[in-house]
Amino acid sequence: MLDSPRPKRPRVIVTRQLMPHVEARMAELFEVVLSAHDRAFSVEALKAAVADCDVLVPTVTDNITAEILDAAGERLRLIANFGAGVDHIDLAAARAKGIMVSNTPGVFTEDTADMTMALILSVPRRLAEGEKLMRSGKWEGWAPSTMLGHRVGGKLLGIIGMGRIGLAVARRARAFGLSIHYHNRKRLPAEVEQELGASYHASIDTLLRISDVVTIHCPHTSETHEMVNAARIAAMKPTAYLINTARGEIVDEKALIAALKSRRIAGAGLDVYAQEPVVDPELLALDNAVLLPHLASATIEGREASGEKVIANIRAWSDGHRPPDQVLEGWV
Repeated sequence: MLDSPRPKRPRVIVTRQLMPHVEARMAELFEVVLSAHDRAFSVEALKAAVADCDVLVPTVTDNITAEILDAAGERLRLIANFGAGVDHIDLAAARAKGIMVSNTPGVFTEDTADMTMALILSVPRRLAEGEKLMRSGKWEGWAPSTMLGHRVGGKLLGIIGMGRIGLAVARRARAFGLSIHYHNRKRLPAEVEQELGASYHASIDTLLRISDVVTIHCPHTSETHEMVNAARIAAMKPTAYLINTARGEIVDEKALIAALKSRRIAGAGLDVYAQEPVVDPELLALDNAVLLPHLASATIEGREASGEKVIANIRAWSDGHRPPDQVLEGWV
């Protein structure tokens, strides 16, 4: 059942700077308050925002807690998130207050899969180390026994989470000659497994033990928080690599650092971190980790498409309909 009539020109507060044409279109359609800077809102700024808008447009850098939502009045009825992940929003608290939440699924799938594949190739072949060596001026020329890495083709890739991004990574990885194995809450249809030559593992522990490269593509929830823990990292092959372009909190970062320092595993490629934007100094000091500044979704095309989805969700809501990308109960 639809709720009371909604404003045709809702007051919308956007917490970060979006693509220029997206902001311009928002200004045409809504009474919009755009961010004058590109820094995350403080707690007090978020509280002031939710108390003064019909629609809040946050990003992953905004932690929308129950405390924040307690400051919202009756006016706030939609949180139109910019991005697919909503682990930074207390969904239960939002539902309790009758606030809808929408997201922008699918728009970053190909971009994230591309970046994941880049890390899968970069870490075993020591691209970051090689680039640093070249810039240092210390390279003494080619030699048959220096800067040796591992071949990617023929290795076993373990994919944790086989949703849109996991599937896109699998298709790319197969073209590079990797053997596809995966763990997922639900097994894929037989025809998809056949297309990918993919093998399902009901146990994540089994997958971690056999994989040469492990890549994470599941959402961050209470169930997946530090799912890749010290015991599971210790069970990986000493020649294995861990890739994470999902959420930093899925991995026990301290345990990973210890494993990398001791060479218990061979290396890691990370685009996300447990305490972003803070990165553990010990991690920064490691030469067997390729570290990126949350770049997986950083394409012009993806950011434009995400902004367009935000607008579509707000317009549908304002017209009295459910947003096409409403996050429903049970979302993971």
